[in-house]
Amino acid sequence: MQPTRKTPTVIEIRKGQAPAPLVRDEFGIRFRASFVDPAFRAEDASIARLEAVAWAAYIEGRKAPFTQEAGKGYADPAYQLSVEWLATRQRILDAQLHWAKPESPSRVLLICGSARNDGTCPGEMSKSFRLVDIARKTLEQAYMVVDVLDLSLLTSDYGRHIYPCKGCVSTAMPLCHWPCSCYPNHALNQTNDWMAEIYERWAAAHAVLIVTPVYWYQSPSPLKLMIDRLVCADGGNADPTATSGKNAGKAKALEMAGWDYPQHLAGRAYGLIVHGDVAGVEGSRRALSDWLDWMGFIDAGVQARLDRLIGYYQPYAASHEALDKDEAVQEESRNVARAVAKAVTDLRVGRLQAVQPGLTRPRPK
Repeated sequence: MQPTRKTPTVIEIRKGQAPAPLVRDEFGIRFRASFVDPAFRAEDASIARLEAVAWAAYIEGRKAPFTQEAGKGYADPAYQLSVEWLATRQRILDAQLHWAKPESPSRVLLICGSARNDGTCPGEMSKSFRLVDIARKTLEQAYMVVDVLDLSLLTSDYGRHIYPCKGCVSTAMPLCHWPCSCYPNHALNQTNDWMAEIYERWAAAHAVLIVTPVYWYQSPSPLKLMIDRLVCADGGNADPTATSGKNAGKAKALEMAGWDYPQHLAGRAYGLIVHGDVAGVEGSRRALSDWLDWMGFIDAGVQARLDRLIGYYQPYAASHEALDKDEAVQEESRNVARAVAKAVTDLRVGRLQAVQPGLTRPRPK
C-alpha cells in the first residue's frame, strides 16, 4: 500500500552549529601534518604547491570534482551527479541483479567486527578472526560462497577509511541517499571511503553473518562505523537529484509529502556470533539483532544468534588459550554457520518466505 501524499509543509531549518572555515594558516598546519617525516624535506617546495591546490579545493568547496548529467530515470536528468557516486550506484544495482537470479550461487557476507589484528599494534590476531575462520569452513562445506569482510583492516591498511555518518537522515530521510553521497568529499580530504565497496558486498549477499567482540558493552568502532553508514539502506533516497544534492528544504518537503522508507537490503538472512570476557555480550547481541530485524533481514533461527563469554575473568594474555580449550563455543559457532546456510537455502527456494507473514508496515520508519 502506497503512503497517502500530503500537502508539502515548509519547516524551519535550524542553523548555528557549524564552525567558521579554517583560516589559511591553520589549514596549512593540518595539511603539512601528513609530511612531518624528515624524508619529505627534499620536497617541501612541491608540498607547498600541493597545499595551495588543496586550499583552493577546500575554500571553494569542491566536494565532487568529476560530475556528469544524471540522465534518464532521475527526477532531474540535467542535475550534475558525482561520477564516483554513479559508479558505486551501478555496482550496487549489478550486485542486486545477480543476487536476484535463482541460478546464482548462494553467497554469505562473513564479517569480522574486531578492530584487532597482528599486522599492527596488538601484535596478535583477534579471537573474532579465528571464529570467522571456523564459520567460513563450515559455510563452504555447505556449498556457500563466502565473502570475508575483515573490518580490522581499518586499523592496519594504509589510507583505508570508513568515515562517520553525518546524520542526514535526522534532517529528513530523503536527504540520506542510497548509496551514501556524503563521501568522498575531496574538498575536505575525505577520500578512500571503504563503504563504496562495502555497500556492493552487502547487496551481493544472500545472508550476513557478523562475528564480533564486545568493547565496553558496545560494538567495536569499525563495526559501528559500518552500521551507521548503512542507515541509507533503510529508507534512503536512491535519487539525489530529487533533493538537488543536499538541499535540506527540498528533502524536508519530500518527507512531509509522504515518504515510503524503502528497505533496499531487506529479504536477506542473518546470523550473529558475539563474544566477550566479562560482560556485555547479551546486550550487544540484542542490539545487533534489533538493527538487522529493523532493516528487514530475516534471522536464521535461535541457533544462529550466539553470545558467549570466553575466558571469563581470566587474564587477557591467555585469551587465545581459553578459546583453544572452549570446544563448545567452537561447535556453537559452527552451528551458527550451519543455521545460516540452511536459512539461505530455504529462503532461496521459498520455504522460509512461506512462514513469514506478508504484512504491511503501518509505520514504516
